[in-house]
Amino acid sequence: MSVLESASFIAQNSKNVHIPIDNIDRAARFTLDNMRAKEYSTHTWNEHALQPKEKNTSTVDWIFLVDVLNFSFWSDLDDGCKENSERYTVKYKGTPYTGYWSLCAAINRALDDGIPITSPTYYANASVQDLADVFASETKESIPLFKERVAVIHEAGQVLLEKFNGSFVNCIRQANFSAAALLRIIVENFPSFRDIHMYQGREVYILKRAQILIADIWACFDGQSYGEFHDIDTITMFADYRVPQALCYLGVLEYSQELLEKLNKRQMIASGSQDEIEIRGNSIWAVELMIRRIKEIAPDQPINAILVDFYIWDTAKEIQEQMNIPIHRTRSIYY
Repeated sequence: MSVLESASFIAQNSKNVHIPIDNIDRAARFTLDNMRAKEYSTHTWNEHALQPKEKNTSTVDWIFLVDVLNFSFWSDLDDGCKENSERYTVKYKGTPYTGYWSLCAAINRALDDGIPITSPTYYANASVQDLADVFASETKESIPLFKERVAVIHEAGQVLLEKFNGSFVNCIRQANFSAAALLRIIVENFPSFRDIHMYQGREVYILKRAQILIADIWACFDGQSYGEFHDIDTITMFADYRVPQALCYLGVLEYSQELLEKLNKRQMIASGSQDEIEIRGNSIWAVELMIRRIKEIAPDQPINAILVDFYIWDTAKEIQEQMNIPIHRTRSIYY
């Protein structure tokens, strides 16, 4: 069962999450209009100050490390509406960063300080203290799931050294320009990327980090060189906690009253639970339905799930204080 097939199955069987089909057209048009206005493309990914500007093997190693660690950035200190000033923060070149960008800032800061943090030879055996120093915070809150990050960074480094001659570039070469093949290589060889769960008696695939790893490489290299994949459109959106919140805002996700009460009370939603799987699976399927509608409206518009996800995630960060449904609070290494 592929990610998209899993999403369809979850959407068909959900109890607490619903996709209001009548809202798909409006959300698709709104998204299309805004992506056009912002001239959204792979170039948008490259514009952020923290993204790598060179295009070489070192860039691939940077992206791989970031996506090994690309999970669980929400803060226990957030009140559900406004970010707390004491949440985990990394200052880089005078600018404080939180959330996902704090990870990028920490890695860039370490590289500037002469620490070879993106080299598997280094991080496969880096000490806990070395990694604690790399991810040190400006505030009282430490990076979430630090022990888990140490474990997955060691694991990923060891796999690269033992199986792929010390670089994720060799995984890309082995995939032979196929995103689907690269996805299989990642999931089969790197256990921490196996975002696979049981739902209604069936195994379902979400694979957020594995897919976003491929998407980041594709975007960074503008679909060329290491980012050239003939089947890139097989990659779906990346089911995390921020994009589902934005999809609710757009009216293409709807939660049951029971689930809403849990979110409003800031209750923890267990990883792999029915509620969590339904939120994430329906998010993938809602975006798929939006993309299908966009292609009907504007068949010549370059569009895929990656670009739509990037756009929605960026927008969600911009308007997060306007959204009246909180993120679901799940601690997980998968997103």
